[in-house]
Amino acid sequence: MKKTVLFLLVILPFYLSIAQTVKGKVVNDIDKPIANVNIYLDGTKTGTVSSADGSFSLDIPSVSNNSVVFQKDDYETFTINSSEVLNKKLKVVLIKAKEIEEVRIIPYTETAYKNYINFFLDTFIGYDKKNVRIKNQRSLKFSYDKENKKLRVKAPQTLIIENKNLGYTIDYNLIEFSADFENNTTLFLGTSFFKETKTTDKVKLNRMNAYDGSQVHFFRSVYEKKVADEGFVVNQITKFPNSKYPTEEELQRLKDFAAMLKSKKTMTVPEDILDIGNRKRNEPPYKIAITKTQIPETDYTKKNGEHVFLDYNFAMQVNFKRFSYELTKGQFVKSNLPIIQTSFIHPENDTFEIYPDGNTSNPDKLFVQGEFTKDKIEKLLPLDYQLGD
Repeated sequence: MKKTVLFLLVILPFYLSIAQTVKGKVVNDIDKPIANVNIYLDGTKTGTVSSADGSFSLDIPSVSNNSVVFQKDDYETFTINSSEVLNKKLKVVLIKAKEIEEVRIIPYTETAYKNYINFFLDTFIGYDKKNVRIKNQRSLKFSYDKENKKLRVKAPQTLIIENKNLGYTIDYNLIEFSADFENNTTLFLGTSFFKETKTTDKVKLNRMNAYDGSQVHFFRSVYEKKVADEGFVVNQITKFPNSKYPTEEELQRLKDFAAMLKSKKTMTVPEDILDIGNRKRNEPPYKIAITKTQIPETDYTKKNGEHVFLDYNFAMQVNFKRFSYELTKGQFVKSNLPIIQTSFIHPENDTFEIYPDGNTSNPDKLFVQGEFTKDKIEKLLPLDYQLGD
C-alpha cells in the first residue's frame, strides 16, 4: 500500500517581524498546539523548540538556503526552504504518523539487524565506534531482500548521535538508508541538528582536520571561486565502456542462471557463466581517462545572478594535497608531510546549485566516489562551521 502524507502550511501576514526571523505556531490536524517540536535549520546548530502553546521563533542567518525542519517523534516531519518563510508568520500543521498495516514481502527482522548492524555503522557512522555512537541504536529496524541483494534501514525515532571527537551531539532524522550490494552503491538521507558539547583545543583540531579537504570545503571553494587557492586541483574525466565488463546479454544470462540455481540443490556451473561472474566482480563497467587538467571553475559552473550551479557533461576528478593540522605549543600548524586525496564527482546529467555554506541542492542525486565518500557522520560538521571554530 502506498503511503500518502499530507502537510499543511499556512502563511499569514507578519508585517512587524524582525529581519531574518521565522515565527509562528505548530498545531495538529484539529488545531491543538504541539509542544516540544524540534525546529531547526537543517545541518546546523541553529534551532529551537516549540513552547507549550505551540509557538516558536527562529532566527536564521541572512545567507541561507537550508531547509527549516519541523520534527517530533510520532509525527510526520515537515521541511521547507528557509528562503520561502523568512520574515513570515507561519501556522504549521503536523500530521500524526500512523502505522499502515500492509503485507510486507521483505519484513524488518531482528535477524537482519544482527547480520547487518556492523555494515550499517561502518557505512553510516564510520569506523570509530568508541568515540562516535548512536545512543538509541536499538530503535533501528533492518530488512534484507535476498533476491535483489538490497538492505534497508529505518529509524522510527530520532537518532541521538554522540561524537566525542568533534564535540557534538547530533539529532539525526534518518529518512532513508539503502544499500544495493549488487551494484555496490549506498544511499542515506536525513536531516540533522547539532548541539555543541565541548570546544577544547583537541576538539577544535579534530574539527579542522575533518573540514580540510572535505566535500563541503570543496564546494565552498567553488562558490567563492577559490578552488586553486584552497589547494584543490580539478581535472576533466572522460568515461568509456570497458570491453572486458559483461554485456547486458551476458548479465541477463548470469541472472537467469542464478535463478535456476535456487530451484535446484546442486548444479554444475558452466565455464562461460563462471567467466561472466568473474568479469562482473573484477572489472569496472567503465574506464576513465584524464582529458583535461587543472580546469577552471568556469568549465564546470555557471552563474545566474548570485546563484552558482554545478553544470557540466563530464566527470570531475578532484585532487587535494592535504597537510594535517597539528597542535604545537598551543598553536594550530600544518604538518610538512602531504597526503594526496582523490575524489570523483559524476553529474549524471543533472544540474546542482551550490550554496555558500558548501551544501548543494538535491545532494542525494550527486554521485561521488573516492575520498568524498569518507565524509560520514564521524566527520560531519555543521554547515555553519567555520575553520577554527
